[in-house]
Amino acid sequence: MPSYLRVLPTIVCLASLACAGAGADSRSRPTTPDPREENSWFAAGRAAVARSAPFVANEGPARNVILFVGDGMGIATVTAARILEGQNRGEPGEENRLSFEDLPFVAFSKTYNTDAQVSDSASTMTAIVSGVKTKTGVLGVDERVRRGDHKSVDAARVRTILEEAEDRGLATGVVSTATVTHATPAGCYAHVPFRFWENDSRMSSEARDESFPDIARQLVEFGHGDGLEVALGGGRNHFKPRGEIDPEDPQRPGSRLDGRDLTKDWIDARKGSIYVWNREQFQNIDVSTTEHLLGLFEPGDMNWEADRADDEAGEPSLAEMTRVAIELLSKDDDGFFLMVEGGRIDHGHHAGNAHRALTDTIALSDAVRVALEKTDASETLIVVTADHSHTLTIAGYPKRGNPILGKVVGINWFGDGGDQIGLDALKKPYTTLSYANGPGYSGASDDQLEGAHSFGHQPCGRRPPFECSFQGVADGRPDLREIDTESPSYMQESTVPMAQETHAGEDVPIYAGGRRAALFHGVREQNYIYHAMVEAFGWTRAGVPTD
Repeated sequence: MPSYLRVLPTIVCLASLACAGAGADSRSRPTTPDPREENSWFAAGRAAVARSAPFVANEGPARNVILFVGDGMGIATVTAARILEGQNRGEPGEENRLSFEDLPFVAFSKTYNTDAQVSDSASTMTAIVSGVKTKTGVLGVDERVRRGDHKSVDAARVRTILEEAEDRGLATGVVSTATVTHATPAGCYAHVPFRFWENDSRMSSEARDESFPDIARQLVEFGHGDGLEVALGGGRNHFKPRGEIDPEDPQRPGSRLDGRDLTKDWIDARKGSIYVWNREQFQNIDVSTTEHLLGLFEPGDMNWEADRADDEAGEPSLAEMTRVAIELLSKDDDGFFLMVEGGRIDHGHHAGNAHRALTDTIALSDAVRVALEKTDASETLIVVTADHSHTLTIAGYPKRGNPILGKVVGINWFGDGGDQIGLDALKKPYTTLSYANGPGYSGASDDQLEGAHSFGHQPCGRRPPFECSFQGVADGRPDLREIDTESPSYMQESTVPMAQETHAGEDVPIYAGGRRAALFHGVREQNYIYHAMVEAFGWTRAGVPTD
């Protein structure tokens, strides 16, 4: 047995500040054993956070925790979005700061999982919210699960921080610009052997015959505490019966085979529950009388921020959804846990379209700013991170203030003839931003984005095979002199031709501020994030009281 396992009970007591008499937590606690205690990833995470306890030795526990996840928001994405936001205000851009870059503590997260160097969003979110690493494509289960086998779920099930919060009487919520059943929000509440089981039509026939609950059902039938108080995002067709015409998009009707309308089930399940699907209804929400809020603003994913104003029925912004979520959750005197995802950052990158990925990153920054304004740092921990990175690259020698989405224009080092357009070995200009792989291999034009734009909307991009538009390889690199690379629909060039750009495997940042934020420092395994949030709340292992 590893030495940290032998001393773990002592370490956990030392790590929990309540053991030392500070910040005692009087909230109710579960008493059932936690099977994660036998998981080596979980044990190592607890030991790691115990070693970080001295950094917050004089701070009482947090009342609230807000976790922001920029899906696919790697370092290059943060840097490029920072510059773009500044340039959108008419500034050079490099000196700009996104809202979360002012948080005082920064760490790095290692995003590999148990079977892959470069992970997907399901395995990474499971690590972030349950404290264990797992295999690609599964949610809320450890690596013992057999992918696609519903019978293996119960033995591999792992508890999430949202479930623990509900069991302790806290309010909880998930907000996303993707579907609320997408991997990142679903990682907070669902346990499935395959992340794409968003509704029952996507499950195996065996699982359907045995009434295994799909992800949308697990959201509505959530059995911890009094259920989620807030779920906001896209995904109406996962909640509606097959063939039911969508009120906004008749081409994307409901998908459920069981005939259920889960939006009605949500309303009927608990007192004070409401369902909204457009901007007008959202703006008319009475937070004072609403106890459980379900908002589904698209049949599939919500629009990218760049396209949101053109939506027929209207969509709230990520910042607006975050504001309402905090107002509703703050009514609970016991505190709350909220997860907010900028889900379509990832989709913009997969489409090879940096403009949409970066503007959605700026939208996430706007949402973080709202959270900072609406919460008290003395009682709330705010954590901003990514589940994984993407292959976006910032390169060449562009001069200060050069448009981040533009072609490289550099300084003339010898001072004659003014600035110089950056040229490759074939004497062709190139852009500052590019991808290591993806659909922009041959210099995609605006019309090529049409197929890729539907990434995240069925049938493109959600399930293998990924049937996105790809024009094939042309004769070498295009000449970009007459191409508007700053167009919102321009697809950046990529080195390797692929129908979709892929994730990348480098570490991603963690930004933290507020109560016990100093727990976030150094280079950490991704599952450490869960343990640090639990420690911030002042909780210990299930069944071990802290007062």
